[in-house]
Amino acid sequence: MTNQPTIKAMIFAAGLGTRFKPWTEHHPKALAMVNGKSLLQRNIEYLQQQGITDVVVNVHHFALQIVDAVTQNFGWGSRVTISDETEAVLETGGGLVKARPLLEGNQPFVTINADILTDLDIQQLLTFHREQQNLISFAISQRKTTRYFLFDAGNRLCGWRNTQTGEEKIVVPATALQPMAYSCVVVFEPAVFPLIRQTGKFSLTDMYLDLASGHKIMGYEHQHNRWIDVGKTESVARAEAMFP
Repeated sequence: MTNQPTIKAMIFAAGLGTRFKPWTEHHPKALAMVNGKSLLQRNIEYLQQQGITDVVVNVHHFALQIVDAVTQNFGWGSRVTISDETEAVLETGGGLVKARPLLEGNQPFVTINADILTDLDIQQLLTFHREQQNLISFAISQRKTTRYFLFDAGNRLCGWRNTQTGEEKIVVPATALQPMAYSCVVVFEPAVFPLIRQTGKFSLTDMYLDLASGHKIMGYEHQHNRWIDVGKTESVARAEAMFP
């Protein structure tokens, strides 16, 4: 039996959770409960089901509560390393750069947002990523949202659009751009780190758009998976119906 390469994952759990008040006035959103399990526990167990047990969790808002939960539950069976962002909110891009020493290696790594619940097959996403030889591959779907990534006919990232503000950024000119919703499950090559030009606080969106013209960033379409953003308190009931 051959040893499978170790894939690491990062769960973004540092956000302020402003859309999830009043819970987030006293707790981090990652510890909000869905059918008796926190979002963080559910994502760690989801990664386990996908064969990933080496997990980085970044913390800022009520950081100690997350550290205590991980410690008291022995990482829910995974090896959990904390990336400490208590000094400053760094957003997803800045959080990724901060965690660089914990993620770098000779294998791609995965990121997911703590408030996303899904049963997307990460192994299929990894296979797509490797076969296409992408720098970054992220899951997308045809869902209604206000902010879309724009792709060409081959699902290469070309731009971004905000339908509320009308703002649009096209970084790779293409005809018949297809708007797709971002599903917050991403595979990165470690080679991405020296290419990142942003510093401090910035979003992954900024980084994707900066890199897209010179590097292969591809969307992986998934339509038939359970997926929900538990970013607002009113989403919890729907999440509990989807994930018993």
